[in-house]
Amino acid sequence: MDFIEGEILYIDKPLYWSSFRVVRVVRAKLCQKLGVRKLKVGHAGTLDPLATGVMTLCTGKMTKQIDRLQSETKEYVAGIRLGATTPSFDLETAIDHEYPTGHITRELVEETLARFTGEIMQVPPRYSAVKVDGKRAYELARKNKDIELKPKLLVIDSIELVAFGLPDITIRVICSKGTYIRALARDIGESLQSGAHLTTLIRTRVGEVRLEDCLQMEEVDHFLDEQIGLTGKRE
Repeated sequence: MDFIEGEILYIDKPLYWSSFRVVRVVRAKLCQKLGVRKLKVGHAGTLDPLATGVMTLCTGKMTKQIDRLQSETKEYVAGIRLGATTPSFDLETAIDHEYPTGHITRELVEETLARFTGEIMQVPPRYSAVKVDGKRAYELARKNKDIELKPKLLVIDSIELVAFGLPDITIRVICSKGTYIRALARDIGESLQSGAHLTTLIRTRVGEVRLEDCLQMEEVDHFLDEQIGLTGKRE
């Protein structure tokens, strides 16, 4: 593999790691092993620190393909807790409100999920990387600034209820670029006349690349040594 010319790597992003940290660590390893001071490395599609799963990294000239790669269909498996909300719609922030769940049945959840397939309008989370007046929304949210985020048109190809055991449900979602699963959890909770927040999130597929095709971070060193050994270190 010629990482300087350009390659694509698929990493299973570890829990609590930011997407930028994955890029930074892989770039540093590549520069050291290749014997170069600089190397262009970017990622196609951010994952929150509390999410894991398929993350696409591009090096060299392949970074020009990032927009195309970002547009590929994505699949997620998400754990959602019903009956409680958080400001960030996940576990980054503490529960702020609690709601009844006694009226919620498996049948009601399945009927509700069906209403979210196809084209939907979604308001991004306040705690997100969406830019507002040149600043990231999460920066403003953490300063308790008022933020008005506009809804965006998305496509949800399918939603499947994988597990049901109140107050928790697990869903599988196949969706378009730009979908916030945290915001989907919020909207599902509201549609159930309750509340909800995300407890776990795994990106299980991007395009045709599945989680089992990805490198674990602890495998990256050995993989790069093997690949660079085949092509030779850049002098």
